[in-house]
Amino acid sequence: MGAITYDIEIPSSIPAAKMFKAVVLDADTLIPKIMPQAIKNVEILEGEGGVGTVKLIHFGEGSQYKSVKHRVDALDTENLTHSYSIVEGDALMGGLESITYHVKIVPTEDGGCICKNRSIYQTKGDVEITEEKIKEGKEKALAMFKAIEAYLHAHPDA
Repeated sequence: MGAITYDIEIPSSIPAAKMFKAVVLDADTLIPKIMPQAIKNVEILEGEGGVGTVKLIHFGEGSQYKSVKHRVDALDTENLTHSYSIVEGDALMGGLESITYHVKIVPTEDGGCICKNRSIYQTKGDVEITEEKIKEGKEKALAMFKAIEAYLHAHPDA
């Protein structure tokens, strides 16, 4: 089993605490509302949203995947960090053991923030992940982040 890691940093003019709330705390209801083609709904199978919570994410019509199980590994609302793992589902493409994401929202001096996201793909055996798949993952993460950012700009009281 190997691990493939990639990092992405996305700047935003949205304040860090507000972005963290939207991207992490409200994501289960917000993303299906603003991007139903990506995520249809999120169902909590175990827990109450904190560490150890297991969620079943149903993808929307625009996705090539049906669903995944997502486990919350760490959540720190004070330091604006969140870690979670995809532990089951067709998005693992049969060749992955899991995908772990570490998200940190960092405030910037101009009142905005930078979303730092590290993705770790744990492969089964000698399975290799192509650069194309990694690029595809980065593009989807960027599109989702930018959709949330646009929503927050359009709805400043959200």
